[in-house]
Amino acid sequence: MSDTTNIMTRSSERAGSAYNGYVMLAVLAVVAVLALFTIFSLVPDIGSTKPEKLAFVGTIALGIIVVLIGSIGFFMIQPNQAAVITLFGEYRGTVRDEGLQWVWPWMIKKKVSVRAHNIHSEKVKINDLRGNPIEVACNVVWRVSDSAQAVFDVDDYKEFVNIQIEAGLRTVGARHPYDDMSDEDETTLRGSADIVNAELREELNERLIVAGIIVDEAGLTHLAYAPEIAGAMLRRQQADAVIAARKKVVIGAVGMVEDALSKLSSDGIVELDDERRAAMVSNLMIVLCGDREAQPVVNAGTLYQ
Repeated sequence: MSDTTNIMTRSSERAGSAYNGYVMLAVLAVVAVLALFTIFSLVPDIGSTKPEKLAFVGTIALGIIVVLIGSIGFFMIQPNQAAVITLFGEYRGTVRDEGLQWVWPWMIKKKVSVRAHNIHSEKVKINDLRGNPIEVACNVVWRVSDSAQAVFDVDDYKEFVNIQIEAGLRTVGARHPYDDMSDEDETTLRGSADIVNAELREELNERLIVAGIIVDEAGLTHLAYAPEIAGAMLRRQQADAVIAARKKVVIGAVGMVEDALSKLSSDGIVELDDERRAAMVSNLMIVLCGDREAQPVVNAGTLYQ
């Protein structure tokens, strides 16, 4: 027995036909006036017999029914709005023409907004590339590009968007570390905002294409370590800052000591052997790298004392 794979047939939007609502409104008004004129013209001819009375009442009822049924076909299309038309469950096209429109009363009309929607997601706790728990949130600007897919291919396209935003945020957040802890971390969530936002937008477009949704913008709006590790990570960041500052001070001090020794030697101020050179380097490094001000000591003896 061979295995069969069921592939969902994607819907595709096509233009639907509708009549100008203002013209149809005028036609319906003319029909209503003619019906009233006919009814009033029959009033003097109504006899006392029951069939004549039933015919009169039937004419009135028929006119009212025609007007009511005809008025069901009217609908209004606002700017950046579309109406999906179906006939007995069959898709008959999408109407995007603005203004008052009219279709046959037995056709079903479902309006879909094609305006840009802005969603700010809730904070989501995920694990970054190193497994550290972090909290992230994002802002997404999306719109409906294919009304047929949005209405027929998913159950509720707005709820579908909300769920896929959270799923895409988790996927992108797990690809990168929160912060750079080694030279291999070229892309981080904190330091590579443009790259991460572009990946998030691409990820969401791939997920939402099945619903006829296009994401115009996507970006992180909140990024922080989870509360349970925030204190430890803050101490690590402080330690990194201290190490970086110390490294810069030491590198600068070494350069200053080298310049000082070179100047003393080139100007012939003093001749230093290896022992005295080492002592001077030690003293200068202590002075330049120390946290406190150095206390001078007057040497009353020789250089070796």
